[in-house]
Amino acid sequence: MSEPKPLTRNQTLVLDTLSAEHAPLSAYDILDRLREEGLKAPLQVYRALETLTERGLAHRLESLNAFVACAGDDCHRSGVIGFAICEKCGSVAEFSDFVLRQRLEGWADRQGFHPHETTIEMRGMCAACSVAA
Repeated sequence: MSEPKPLTRNQTLVLDTLSAEHAPLSAYDILDRLREEGLKAPLQVYRALETLTERGLAHRLESLNAFVACAGDDCHRSGVIGFAICEKCGSVAEFSDFVLRQRLEGWADRQGFHPHETTIEMRGMCAACSVAA
């Protein structure tokens, strides 16, 4: 098996931008942050995001139409990716859970359903915001 191709300059810039944030970013947020680096068109950002998500380096949060850098390899090994999204501060915590994966797979097997991807998004308040409230 061959090594993956190195990231392009645009892919690296987009990944670095996502990694520096504690909250998800839309493609247009990323573009605004990278204009001084020479990115001028949304398509440049979308192409970079497509490659980053395909390679498991970033995730798309469907409910927010925004992106976050991958927090670790556990989500790829487990097959279930979860996100806890704080509605107050915007922080996102990524998680994976073996028991949850087993339960979801059991349900899918009983239903004859064949998932190709499982993403869970929980919305609420993070611990820091709950304490401050």
